[in-house]
Amino acid sequence: MTPSRQKPESDPSSSEFIKQSSLYQEFLAEREEILRHKWLESERLGYDIGFERALLDWIRKHRESWRSARRSQSSGSTPPMPLSTATLAGAGKKR
Repeated sequence: MTPSRQKPESDPSSSEFIKQSSLYQEFLAEREEILRHKWLESERLGYDIGFERALLDWIRKHRESWRSARRSQSSGSTPPMPLSTATLAGAGKKR
């Protein structure tokens, strides 16, 4: 005999707590940057690169500096320009 598994009841207060947590807010901000990176790279290449490729590429190229910028921003420094926006702004420059 195996014990029956009961589906945990959804507690609205815990759901709201999760949405307000700093960890969840960081997740949402990071996800937004990954989606922005996906859009920019897909536009640059002319086809949809997909979320997984964008995720891995963003982690390799941008995550560390993005997190450092977020930490310095939360400590009271001047807010940095989002990396993807900086990339987009530099895309028109000739090298």
